[in-house]
Amino acid sequence: MKRPTIADIARQAGVSKVAVSYALNDQPGVSAQTRARVKAIAREVGWRPSNAARALNGALARAVGLAVCRPARTLGVEPFFMELISGIESELAPRSIALMLQTVTSHDDEVELYQRWWGEGRVDGALLVDLHDDDTRVPALAALDMPVVALGPPHAAGTVPAVWSDDGASIRETVAYLATLGHRSIARVAGLARLAHTTVRDAAFEASCREAGLPEPAVVHTDYSGEDGAQATRRLLIAPSPPTAIVYDNDIMAVAGLSVAQELNLEVPRDLSLVAWDDSPFTQAVRPQLTALTRDIFDYGACAARTLLAAVDKEPVEHLQVTAARLVPRASTSPPQPRLR
Repeated sequence: MKRPTIADIARQAGVSKVAVSYALNDQPGVSAQTRARVKAIAREVGWRPSNAARALNGALARAVGLAVCRPARTLGVEPFFMELISGIESELAPRSIALMLQTVTSHDDEVELYQRWWGEGRVDGALLVDLHDDDTRVPALAALDMPVVALGPPHAAGTVPAVWSDDGASIRETVAYLATLGHRSIARVAGLARLAHTTVRDAAFEASCREAGLPEPAVVHTDYSGEDGAQATRRLLIAPSPPTAIVYDNDIMAVAGLSVAQELNLEVPRDLSLVAWDDSPFTQAVRPQLTALTRDIFDYGACAARTLLAAVDKEPVEHLQVTAARLVPRASTSPPQPRLR
């Protein structure tokens, strides 16, 4: 079906296209009766202003963009993204602002997408997630002069304002807790190595273990999936000197790790302690319930959305630090017990 145009409305109303433009934009030059008739016809035929026309008139698109450079299936199985998007929507929806969400396969595709959205007037700004160290997207988006807010460490956000939490502090709390319980061999099943927040966690984990007088820890990087988490756990546990505690970078991998421990006839927490980063219904639905690093992801998304909307409104915005994840001990952690092998 052909999209209705101003010309269609003008023909049906029996007036010129200029008169229709005046009426639809509430400008002087037409009578109140003509204005009402034109608007009624526009509603009847389902006319909407084009994004290009709105952009030329300097009107806001009333939408913000969010591109995610991960497989689409990740968004459906990882609670983090659902909570994050819920928080973002809590700020956008009351203002009738849409969230344009799209998955992409590379950073180049992501930059091209934002360039197109911004050039066509489809978005008023964008949220940037999964920051890398020396992220090429940061200068590319800064060059567009488009309002952008990053979710991640300020050192990777450059000139883009960042909403962030101190992941290093959360890691230090976790290692100190496990060391106090008596664990001397702690491993970590981490996320993607190229992500800036992963490098922050890596550095804090190694430094914390060193400060606690522990041996150099094993760190295995994964793609955050349950499959990768299970494989990493299995490799760690069948090694000659397996860890007595494992910290996971997300809840999905921690649940998968629990299944592997049970597969290998290890009792959690007697034989192995497990800690999940990011609390979720998953960590509390399994038995034993998982000790977890919990944070308000909903609020994290809401803070990012508020910061972006402030930037769109041309208010000054700066880096905003939110509360770091805190450790919630549950039944999956305890002092280590000697293993019978």
